[in-house]
Amino acid sequence: MNFDPLPEPLVGPRGQVRLGLFPDSVTTINGRACDYRTPMGSPASRRARHFHYKQFQYLGVISNDLLIGCALADTAYLGVAFLYIYEPATGILEEHTWRAPLGRGLCMSDSPVNGESRFRRGGIDIALGYRTDDGAREKSLTVRGAGLELDVVLEEPAGYQPMSLCTRTGVNGWVYANKVAGVGLRGRLRWRGREWSLADLVNVGGHHDFSAGYMRRETFWNWACFSARIDGHRVGLNVSCGVNETSVNENCLWLDGRLIKLDGVSFDYQRDDLMAPWRMRSRCGRLQLRFEPRGEHRERLNLGLFASNFHQLFGVFHGKLKLPDGTTLSLSGQPGFVEEQYAKW
Repeated sequence: MNFDPLPEPLVGPRGQVRLGLFPDSVTTINGRACDYRTPMGSPASRRARHFHYKQFQYLGVISNDLLIGCALADTAYLGVAFLYIYEPATGILEEHTWRAPLGRGLCMSDSPVNGESRFRRGGIDIALGYRTDDGAREKSLTVRGAGLELDVVLEEPAGYQPMSLCTRTGVNGWVYANKVAGVGLRGRLRWRGREWSLADLVNVGGHHDFSAGYMRRETFWNWACFSARIDGHRVGLNVSCGVNETSVNENCLWLDGRLIKLDGVSFDYQRDDLMAPWRMRSRCGRLQLRFEPRGEHRERLNLGLFASNFHQLFGVFHGKLKLPDGTTLSLSGQPGFVEEQYAKW
């Protein structure tokens, strides 16, 4: 696999953004320092530099017993936090969304390896933390409010290879994306009068997404992810279609912390019936999966200037993953999710 030199920070002293596929996480995403321009080549206004910059951070827990997802998003016009907890055995889904005009009460870290993002509003307190110690990294989530207590710590061992890339978007934009899956975790959840030790959940794994940049004003994408133990290995999957595909893409597997790139992936599903089975295939032939939805978290908001039509479906994967050495990992009922989203921001 060919990597580009790791920049530090992402934007250089002359405002130039380093593009490419990197061997590790970029420590500082100083996005607003870039030489951001209008489509006609003139320097963008101060207002455009502020309101066109977007940030998104998400942490998830996947297991046979529980699926948990929490995200913070800063679109400059609007700050958004959402949380869901889904219990497959009972079909119980609890979901919450909090919105903050102009991002009041929301602070986002500019680093996926050190720092903290926080959302405080209306009795809810959510913190996403990032810490590095002797090469090992931790990504943490704490939630207080909404009648529950949640503490999660994702563990990236020394030598783990994240998906770290920066791609062009349109004539004047770019996106830095840092993805993690196939990692262990620990923590606890107190919810609905019960308490869980997250490390003891069956087939548990964690995943994380840190994205920032001058994204397309209007876009649509699909995304699929899981994190698990399969045949004694820690395995993660991150594939998408519609974003981060200029020159390089974010499609990959992880096997025991080692990154394995995939070519472009197609998503075949029924847009009028998202609960029908989905199929995903990579052009390199390493990925052939079928996804059976079991539950759904969705958000629909249309404010004219800002709009989102978001569907994240929980369910199970079946199929095969072919590794570079020729061996095959078979999936049968592996928990995970797929996503469809339209966004105008």
